[in-house]
Amino acid sequence: MTTPWGELALTRFPEDPRERLRAWDASDEYLLQHLADERVPLSGTVVVAGDRWGALVTALAGHRPVQITDSFLAREATRANLARNGVGVGTVGLLTTQDPPPERIDVLLVRVPKSLALLEDLLLRLAPAVHAGTVVVGTGMVKEIHTSTLRLFERILGPTRTSLARKKARLIFCAPDPSLERPANPWPYVYTLPEGIGPVSGRTVVNHAGVFCADRLDVGTRFFLTHLPRTRGPRRVVDLGCGNGVVGTAVALANPDAEVLFIDESFQAVASAEATFKANGVPGHGEFRVGDGLTGVPDGSVDLVLTNPPFHSHQATTDATAWRMFTGARRVLRPGGELWVVGNRHLGYHVKLRRLFGAGEVVAGNPKFVVLRAVRR
Repeated sequence: MTTPWGELALTRFPEDPRERLRAWDASDEYLLQHLADERVPLSGTVVVAGDRWGALVTALAGHRPVQITDSFLAREATRANLARNGVGVGTVGLLTTQDPPPERIDVLLVRVPKSLALLEDLLLRLAPAVHAGTVVVGTGMVKEIHTSTLRLFERILGPTRTSLARKKARLIFCAPDPSLERPANPWPYVYTLPEGIGPVSGRTVVNHAGVFCADRLDVGTRFFLTHLPRTRGPRRVVDLGCGNGVVGTAVALANPDAEVLFIDESFQAVASAEATFKANGVPGHGEFRVGDGLTGVPDGSVDLVLTNPPFHSHQATTDATAWRMFTGARRVLRPGGELWVVGNRHLGYHVKLRRLFGAGEVVAGNPKFVVLRAVRR
């Protein structure tokens, strides 16, 4: 990546030599070029929210920025990219969306996230630290910046305008107004699940901003909940890519002897899963881990893995995450252990499961979704 501060060698995380997707895009380049062309003073506390793979903070490392991210993978990519470019990790502050933000922000750079809810939560949490002299610049691809995006900046921080598009990217300029009366933060959002979905019927869900389908139960998970396997005794179960944790919570409610490990790469998701688990007074044992899939889970230590794999990485459609979930599941399952997957029918997950496990079966299906089962031999 060519920046006003020099050439950078950048990769996504986990690093894969076959990866065709870059660790930056035109919106990162546009923002960095703007900062240099306009000689934006990068003094005081510089905060970068939503930096996807660390490109922005790596380029700005000389100004000791603070990164705020919801993504474990983004944070690990940042660490790797800093080291790759000879920058000490201690040069950049690494915070998650669950950490208290800095008390004062002099420059706020926002990589617009895919989730409008996450942007709302971020701006509301950061707004008290922003002052009249704070430089606020957002960036994103044209297809990611909508009227609703600009309204959020204007409603929470102050008057907002946009730049001309360049290479299908656009900048957002906001002039903070400390006298603005901001709305209360609606996150986390709490609601009651519907009836007819097994052990979690009528139970409470807690969703932090940015979690998939944060204000309702998504149809894929709803279908999965009505076809979950029945477990008995002290089984070790993983809710992989747990989101708000309703699947793992359903297992724990049905089998209080089960040990359920909730894993997601989103700090917001794992916080939601833990809050959902605790809100329902589940008698079973729950463990909550933010991480890179099943990395760190011992081989042959799990009886059951349940997952609804994502098939997007930001704006890109990819099956790389699902493939890594499936290969990880095969490694951690005991002989006779089972992987249960729900997904859109058109994704063809049965082909991947057959390659990894030798066989697989369709447990249930409807015109849109299918639940698949594979057994570790």
